Amino acid sequence: MSLITPFPTAPFTFTKSLEAFARAQRVIPAGIPGHLGPTEGLHLPHDAFPKFAARAEGTRFWDLDGNEFIDWMCAYGPNILGYNDPDVTAAAKAQAELEDVVSLPSTVMIDFAELLVDQVASADWAVFAKNGGDTTTLAVMTARAATLRKKIVFIKGFYHGVAPWTQKLDYPGVLEEEVANNLYVPWNDLDALRAMLSEHRGEIAALISTPYMHGNFVDNELPAEGYWQEVRRLCDEHGIVLIVDDVRTGFRLDLAGSDHHFGFEADLICFCKALANGYNVSALMGKDSLKEAVSSITYTGSYWMSAVPFAAGIATQRKLREIDAPILFRRLGTRLTAGLVAAGAASGFTLVASGAPALFYLRVADPANSLMLHQEWVAECVRRGVYITSHHNHFLNAAVTDADVDRTVEIAAEAFAVLRQRHPEAV
Repeated sequence: MSLITPFPTAPFTFTKSLEAFARAQRVIPAGIPGHLGPTEGLHLPHDAFPKFAARAEGTRFWDLDGNEFIDWMCAYGPNILGYNDPDVTAAAKAQAELEDVVSLPSTVMIDFAELLVDQVASADWAVFAKNGGDTTTLAVMTARAATLRKKIVFIKGFYHGVAPWTQKLDYPGVLEEEVANNLYVPWNDLDALRAMLSEHRGEIAALISTPYMHGNFVDNELPAEGYWQEVRRLCDEHGIVLIVDDVRTGFRLDLAGSDHHFGFEADLICFCKALANGYNVSALMGKDSLKEAVSSITYTGSYWMSAVPFAAGIATQRKLREIDAPILFRRLGTRLTAGLVAAGAASGFTLVASGAPALFYLRVADPANSLMLHQEWVAECVRRGVYITSHHNHFLNAAVTDADVDRTVEIAAEAFAVLRQRHPEAV
């Protein structure tokens, strides 16, 4: 693919987005709550990023100002087939014409559970909710109910949602009691894990981890050879429930679960983002040995039996199977990250691409270990129509084409050239 752009792209402006954000700040705390909001410091410079989308289709979204973006964030993961996928939309519409939120659940819930149990290698049952955090919380409660133990082992740098038990003691609103039973070990460090399990023998209910380390603001790290197999053995030895948080990675690495991808079996596995191509549903799945424990827990929500997302989920998973999506994601993600790294090198920059190609993480290397060069490069990409982020892993979707990859690399090369002009001294 060519890295030369004879007609450099005119940078976008975001006048209507910024006006809408000012309007939002008057009536919504922080304007845009959560990590999507610029008040988290992730949109720097502030005026180089759109704040609100107007519509989306396939691999792209359009903002309030009419700017078109190739979207490598995929709504932070849910968009796995492409926005407004016709097959998923048709299934959801057909179910909506029958029923959605009713006093009794629809049997489409059973259909979805049967499909997932057939597909996810380690699981015998499924319980549905709405957010990834719903499932990680239920997983931890299930482990405690099954073992009658309190402590949970986390990998340092984890993110398992926003419930108080998943946060840190110095975070606003978090009580000491809520994190008093949290234990922390570094990723890929089996010696530290063995020492911790020995020190707290008989006290630990569960170990919860993502299938590989995809923390924010850091290079992502895959499991070392044999890591997961030894973790599985240690959990069995100590009677600990092994929970895999597959909320981000689920169905992009392996349709049978990311534990299957890495050659081990979880006791409980949490899915959400890519389950139904944007329709609101999550699932905790697990082994028969934990079915009684999860059944004993009081846990539900107002919209958890909503039938439309179940129908959308069935259509999504069937289509992912038909196209063998993980192989597609790996091919396109590898081609994209190789092209981006080459684009950086052509301007004298080292772009580090880490993690799995289907969920790659990017960082412009800087000897000062500053994120400022990276932040500037991301902003220049966004201002030219490639929506990426400076702090989070990115996502592939099945609507991506080789032409999308080529155009993204062209824009990235332009952004690197702008960066070189601005920082001739940077190495």
